[in-house]
Parts: sequence; C-alpha cells; structure tokens
Amino acid sequence: MNETTIATMFEMASQFKFRYPYKGLITTEDLWDLTLTQLDTVYKALSKEMSTLQDGDSLLSTKSADLFNKEQELTAKIDLVKYIFNCKQQMEELHRMEAERSAKKQHILEIIAAKQENALQNMSEDELKKMLDELD
Repeated sequence: MNETTIATMFEMASQFKFRYPYKGLITTEDLWDLTLTQLDTVYKALSKEMSTLQDGDSLLSTKSADLFNKEQELTAKIDLVKYIFNCKQQMEELHRMEAERSAKKQHILEIIAAKQENALQNMSEDELKKMLDELD
C-alpha cells in the first residue's frame, strides 16, 4: 500500500465515522489499542460480514447502490485493520529484536567483567600491591 492509499483510507474512516465490531463498536483510533489477537477477531468479524454480503451475489440480480457502498466500506475497513495489524506486528518484531540485542550486549558485558576479575585473580601479590599503590 502506498502512502496516498493509506491516507485516503484513514480520511474515509474519519469522514464516514467507521465503527468496527469488537465488544460493541469501536472507532478506527481504538484499533491501535488492540492486540494482534484482538485485531484478528475484528478482521474475522468483518470478513464474515463481507462474505454474508457477497452470498447474495448473482448474475441475475443487480447490486443496489447501498450494497455496493456497503461492500466498499467493508473493504476499506478490512484494509485498515490489515494495515494496523501489519504495523503493530512490525513494531513487536522491532521490540523483540531490540530486547535480544540488549540481552546479548548485557551478556557480553558480564563476560568481560568475569574475564577482568579472572585476570585480577591471576595476578601476583606484588602486582596487586603495585596497582593498589597507583590508585592512592
């Protein structure tokens, strides 16, 4: 999705006051507060609504303007939920990678400290006294 499409979707969501099925109805802004599992629940509900809407599809029947608009709205809602889901998924991955990096850095610092301690332990008494005198 390009930036224009995303901006258009969010503009449409605010202009038409999109509401999403989750423990009643929630706004587009509320979607950002949901977990990935909760977003998936919203996605499934919207997909089910879309398939119910399309079940009446037939070559013999023509779509009324209301059904066409409802299908467009549902498609936009589904796309917004997918977009927010992907954003949150990427953020979680970045946080996970940062936590791994931080843990690895801490582990390396602990090993360095242990090696320094070991080096001090292996020094002779005279070397240790000399270092102590240098600190005074």
